[in-house]
Amino acid sequence: MNKILISILAVTAMSFGNHAQAQVGNAARPITRTVEDGGSGPYKTLMVSEKSLQTHTVFRPNDLEAIGPNNKLPIIVWGNGACANSPWEHINFLSEVSSYGFFVVAIGPMPLEGERGSGRSTSSQLTDAINWAITQNSDKNSPYFNKIEVSKIAVSGMSCGGLQTLETAPDPRVTTAVILNSGILPTPSPMAGMPGLSKDHLAKLHTPTLYVLGGEKDIAYGNGMDDYKRINHVPVFVANMDVGHGGTYAKPHGGEFANVATAWYKWQLKGDKDAGKMFSGNPPGLAQNPLWKVDKKNMP
Repeated sequence: MNKILISILAVTAMSFGNHAQAQVGNAARPITRTVEDGGSGPYKTLMVSEKSLQTHTVFRPNDLEAIGPNNKLPIIVWGNGACANSPWEHINFLSEVSSYGFFVVAIGPMPLEGERGSGRSTSSQLTDAINWAITQNSDKNSPYFNKIEVSKIAVSGMSCGGLQTLETAPDPRVTTAVILNSGILPTPSPMAGMPGLSKDHLAKLHTPTLYVLGGEKDIAYGNGMDDYKRINHVPVFVANMDVGHGGTYAKPHGGEFANVATAWYKWQLKGDKDAGKMFSGNPPGLAQNPLWKVDKKNMP
């Protein structure tokens, strides 16, 4: 199964390069773009290319004047599937999450309409995103000055991006980790650029952790469930929906995966107890949804 996972990820990564549209000069690229309708949350979201961080894509509320001391934006950093240096596959999902009042910084330049970005990413780009967001909050010349909640940080990602998430999660500034369609392989992957983590790395997690998997059809199912079984020292929740490795990211507003992830972010980063009911209780609220199978440890 792990050989299959490696092969599929490698082919996927190659396809990104083979089908990527030609890059145009930065001057020709739009600075902002609205994904779908800006999300279903209370803050309509823009996808933004920031001059000071053109290696990444920002998703944030359009109306920054609506953001003040009482509703600062927690930070969510995002790593992409197949170690891709573009969030093109996840923009519906990320826009939706941001519309609930989050400052999302994804690895890779902002994609054009219909563009499939190319290139390879590294885990260090997640740390770059955290550092940049914190700097923006303290920069009086930044539009984000005093609008970012730098004490609340989620590191998140899908597939290879999930491994990048796990590699970055020990950062003491991280508040929660969200791993989607991913898990540490029993032996380090020979795939270039993929974090070569061992299962021992899981002991370095220090925050509540969420795994969202695509059920037994997901090529990362076995690895993710094995991670879950091994994590006994921090709160951990695993949710499976029978959709396979591709999740629901491209569905309108990111589909069910966005619903679950957003509720977790609201609970962990904003203290939203109503959102937390999806994961707390016996059984937890998400267990009432027939689309999902769940389990949890060290949680209320």
